[in-house]
Amino acid sequence: MLTTDFPTGSPCWIDLGSPDIPATADFYNKVFGWTFQSAGPETGGYGFFQLNGKAVGAVGPLNEGDPSTWTTYFRVTDADVTVNAAEKAGGMVLVPPMDVMGEGRFAQLADPQGSRFAIWQAGSTTGLDAVSEDNTLVWSELHTTDQDAGFTFYQTLFGWRVENFEPSPGMSYRVISTSEGDQQATSFGGIAPTVQPNQPPAWTPYFAAADVDALVAKATAAGGSVLMPAEDVPNVGRIAWLADPHGAPFALIKGEPRES
Repeated sequence: MLTTDFPTGSPCWIDLGSPDIPATADFYNKVFGWTFQSAGPETGGYGFFQLNGKAVGAVGPLNEGDPSTWTTYFRVTDADVTVNAAEKAGGMVLVPPMDVMGEGRFAQLADPQGSRFAIWQAGSTTGLDAVSEDNTLVWSELHTTDQDAGFTFYQTLFGWRVENFEPSPGMSYRVISTSEGDQQATSFGGIAPTVQPNQPPAWTPYFAAADVDALVAKATAAGGSVLMPAEDVPNVGRIAWLADPHGAPFALIKGEPRES
């Protein structure tokens, strides 16, 4: 289960690149009740999504030519060492390590299959203020063209552990956990095969939902689209996949991502 202790290798932050920050903030406010708080004029428009005064994500300007998408950050003890390890393991450095005003040090990378992610070496900011609560991040999922190679790459960086899980006959899923602690208790995400032939490998955030169907209705009313309608997945819960008005995918889930 994802917690704000954020052990090494766990998701600790998410942010979104948007071509229209006010419109994006309005959409997520209508769906999740999030409010937007600017990080200051020196950040180029970057700001925080907050729920009950707690940071649950962030949004910033979209780089030219990039699709609007959520980026998942993983906690590391040394960003520079991790970047070097990623390059040696076949990853690509998209943004080299840099300090963020004393808050921490980050870098943006892509794994060998092309999935983008970021790493975060904590300074004064450890990570999100709230996770695993309704309308906050609860699970991170990688869809990739090669599950084995995908896991091996991240295991090299973060020491992750994996457990094969078959929620339904013939469905291949890998549950991932941090390197220490009870394996089930420290699970925070999964690795699944891409579904469509042209689907790009990517990390997608799941947000906890008290009522998945109600949030789907809010999202579509606010201009979002349904990528996968709400459905019950055996041994998992009720899930749905959506995209915001600018095309950024995200998912909803009610209940624990995995039941014992």
